Amino acid sequence: MSLPKSVLVTFALALVACVVYGQNQSQVSSSCMGCICEASSNCNTTLGCSTPYPGGYFCGAFLISFPYWTDAGKPVLQNDDPEKKGAFENCAIDLYCAAETLRRYMKKFSSNHNRADCNDDGVIDCVDFAYMHHLGGYGCNDPSIVTTDYYTKFQTCWNVVNGAQPSG
Repeated sequence: MSLPKSVLVTFALALVACVVYGQNQSQVSSSCMGCICEASSNCNTTLGCSTPYPGGYFCGAFLISFPYWTDAGKPVLQNDDPEKKGAFENCAIDLYCAAETLRRYMKKFSSNHNRADCNDDGVIDCVDFAYMHHLGGYGCNDPSIVTTDYYTKFQTCWNVVNGAQPSG
């Protein structure tokens, strides 16, 4: 089974982001980050910002919101100021900065095991990170996520990464 080009590009970009930002492999692996990116936007690295519904504002390939970025500690591009207008957008649309945002967000929310085990399977892993990314770190244990397009895309990618064979 060969991987689609977009998945290969996603993993290559995520791996670069992880190396550049000193990714801690005990947190979010490059393949996990790649699948979250794939599930969020098909890892479309040309996405800007959009308002898909009133009150919703998401930017970049990971579809990061301003509150998510704030919870992650407001990482910014080199020489940018987190309090400057546009700093959020500049970071969220930059794949490296967005990957750092995701890494910091997961580090913050995975520190509390009871809250971070989103699927209640006893371990905190990439599936939990996918839940947290989509549902938020404050309440990520909504089992209905498995019925979403986001989760279907994530699980398909994660199965490919882990060499799982489709059932049937």
